Amino acid sequence: MTEEFDKLVRDEVPRIIEQNGETPITHSAEGDKYSERLDEKLAEEVTEYLENGEVEELADVLEVLHAIREERGVSLESLRDKRRQKAERRGRFDEGIVLERVER
Repeated sequence: MTEEFDKLVRDEVPRIIEQNGETPITHSAEGDKYSERLDEKLAEEVTEYLENGEVEELADVLEVLHAIREERGVSLESLRDKRRQKAERRGRFDEGIVLERVER
């Protein structure tokens, strides 16, 4: 029996599949294709988190974000600086403020 996936997976998944006595068929995405696959994976993981709210899914979102950061050549420190700068300019999300409308 064959099951189709056609999605980016963590590096150890093929080995785990083999340990289960199955044969994974894989290839490596590179360049723009890798970038596209990372974006698709981010959407998948965010959807899974939104569906069940589990911390494990949030960890998956973070893992994909770090892969995107690395693929785009952005250091962790640079990303932290950007986050801090934006928080200083526009705030964080600590107060739960919901903008209903702007009247003119």
